[in-house]
Amino acid sequence: MPQLAQLIGTSPAMTAIRNTVEKVADSAASVLITGPSGSGKDVVAQLLHQRSRRAAQPFIALNCAAVAPDLLESEMFGHEAGAFTGAIKARAGRFEAANGGTLFLDEVGDMPAAMQAKLLRALETRVVERVGGMLPIHVDVRLVAATSVDLHAAIDRGLFRSDLLYRLDVIRIEMPPLAERPEDIPALIEHFDIALGGPPVRFSPAALAVLMAEPWPGNVRELKNFIERAKAHHPDEIINSQALPTLMRARHRSAGGVPEPGVDLSSAAPLHPDTMPMPLMDSPIDLRQLLADLEQAYIRAALAASGGTISRCARLLGLQRTTLIEKMRRMQIDIGRA
Repeated sequence: MPQLAQLIGTSPAMTAIRNTVEKVADSAASVLITGPSGSGKDVVAQLLHQRSRRAAQPFIALNCAAVAPDLLESEMFGHEAGAFTGAIKARAGRFEAANGGTLFLDEVGDMPAAMQAKLLRALETRVVERVGGMLPIHVDVRLVAATSVDLHAAIDRGLFRSDLLYRLDVIRIEMPPLAERPEDIPALIEHFDIALGGPPVRFSPAALAVLMAEPWPGNVRELKNFIERAKAHHPDEIINSQALPTLMRARHRSAGGVPEPGVDLSSAAPLHPDTMPMPLMDSPIDLRQLLADLEQAYIRAALAASGGTISRCARLLGLQRTTLIEKMRRMQIDIGRA
């Protein structure tokens, strides 16, 4: 029996997504899940299936970006023997495999234009034809698609069909980046710790506060990889904030980061956990208040380092400019040059 998907976290964003899943799971309408890479779009797709009346039927996934363009039609619709070089025998496609259940098309925004037209026809007619075949095959499939790209911008560039977007975007679920729901990080750490097995990973309150203030550009996937690395290097130990730079070095090196045009970050004072006001303690703390204080301290430090320029400050913090402005308004920090 497949493991049940779980949406980890009690933040307002995750609570709203969980409620939406419960409301629309039994609908036959297509669902479009948007959000940055690594934010958990695949988990939402699985949960939609598992909460639906189709749960006993197949859940079939296809990553459109991971299949060569000339093979995508065969993967999606199947092929008959001899349809092309290497097609030794007939093979059902993902639509047929998902009949009665759910088909999850990940990274649908990377689908070639020719395939977009064929997918649109399949969705409208509920009929597919194998490559090299002549017989129509009727399918009963609930389609869930996901993308990490802006499909409206792709339409403007002529890379995506607007009629396909309207067909996919009947119900939309937007996954937030992890940086916008830091209060969920402790629960995610516990979840990954248990799922990965082995000796438990434990963080001091100060280290946990640092992790909650990190931008996590790779989102939940990156946090999982970090926890796996932490468990390997510090099995059954309490990891303090001084140990974090070494564990995070690989992430910062791989994340790279491209400065905004016209913004020179080379002279900005670095933001480092040791410069921030964090209590190093082993006694119980009010984690929510600690996070709020830490977040405000980081924003003020970044504003000072960036000379009060909002876009530059947002880049230092790994936030969207609009997200930073909203946080500053909520904290009553002078927006100044926003």
